[in-house]
Amino acid sequence: MKIYLDNCSYNRPYDDQSQIRISLETQAKIYIQDMIKNSELELVTSYVLDYENDQNRFEEKRKSIGCFMDDYSSYYVGIKHKKYVRETADKIMKTGVKEKDAAHIACALLAGCEYFITTDDRLLKYENDRIGIVTPVEFLRKIGV
Repeated sequence: MKIYLDNCSYNRPYDDQSQIRISLETQAKIYIQDMIKNSELELVTSYVLDYENDQNRFEEKRKSIGCFMDDYSSYYVGIKHKKYVRETADKIMKTGVKEKDAAHIACALLAGCEYFITTDDRLLKYENDRIGIVTPVEFLRKIGV
């Protein structure tokens, strides 16, 4: 099963863990990472994720996230797909989704992902019949973990 984690999912373990929602999402995200490491899930990454991660001002976080994506990505949506990503993102943005988020979803759609995993409340409101948009906790529930 192909999945796409957006940038906020990758950064969730670095957020304030004193809030129960953040703590639960962090635990779920780490479990998902373990499933990826054990080849139980296929991770899709993209040039959009690379760009967004490169903007992280915290070097340790940036390197850790980048290494995980490099080491465990099964499918990479490269810059050569920029035209498709732009066209698809433009359609998605008409529903109120922000540009970067729309580009992430477009990459996930291009790769044929079944799930797009995010912790962004606004993005979770977007619905698409081709891909499930869920939190890390919801994803684990849907696959029966």
